[in-house]
Amino acid sequence: MSTQCQVGSVTVGRGRPLAVIAGPCVLETLELGLEVGRVVRDACAAAGLGYVFKASFDKANRSSVASPRGPGLERGLGWLGEIGRALGVPTTTDIHEPAQALPASRVVDALQIPAFLCRQTDLLLAAGRAAAQHGRAVNVKKGQFMSPGEMGGALRKLAEAGCTRVMLTERGTAFGYGRLVNDFLGLGDLMEVTATLGGQPVGPVPVCFDCTHSTQLPGAGEQTGGRPERAPLLARAAVAAGVHAVFLECHPEPARGLSDAATMLELAAVPGLVGALARIRGALVAGS
Repeated sequence: MSTQCQVGSVTVGRGRPLAVIAGPCVLETLELGLEVGRVVRDACAAAGLGYVFKASFDKANRSSVASPRGPGLERGLGWLGEIGRALGVPTTTDIHEPAQALPASRVVDALQIPAFLCRQTDLLLAAGRAAAQHGRAVNVKKGQFMSPGEMGGALRKLAEAGCTRVMLTERGTAFGYGRLVNDFLGLGDLMEVTATLGGQPVGPVPVCFDCTHSTQLPGAGEQTGGRPERAPLLARAAVAAGVHAVFLECHPEPARGLSDAATMLELAAVPGLVGALARIRGALVAGS
């Protein structure tokens, strides 16, 4: 592991341009994925930023059993493959079970470990082995219930599996019911997290900031609520703090989205935000 993480053609980490990981929360249709990905890809290209398309083939953690979950593994991976080829960008998706790691690694450039599953040893080992086998990356979201330092455990497990391309993602911390809190002291700590394997240091690794999930209001009813209007504020602050990538979910009509409708950004607003983040990153680099 190192201070850089290769995700397809995009290098994330120290000394590299800011990366943007973005797309709709769940794969609703192939056409929607292409529409969203094309807009964000072009915005990132214009701003000189790297872009990784993200969408889920299955939303296994839903508030209601009746909530839409996505197209499933086989069809979803097929769509992700088509999107990556058509747009010429790397792709990523989340996995929830060890058996999903190997088939997903044959298609996407990075496997994402959901926050609630970041301590699941079997899942991390399966993702790490699959990533090592196919030259992929693993992005682990920090659990809302964990301190930054505890993420060293995830680094150690992935290193044990032979995975060398790793990044960690901050997405807010729960200090009670109904709201996530973004701890920027902790964000700095996450960028310095290390572990030890066989007497050798592992990490630190690149850190991504999830600006849309960080606005969630958990337990707000049958569906999770959110404050998406605050996502740009959080994104700007995180980039100014020195994160290496920003994660966001977006949709042409968020209110009609099949998942995370309360937190996704309007697609039309993303190019302006990407441009602002690029300018902040540029100012940060110039001042260092």
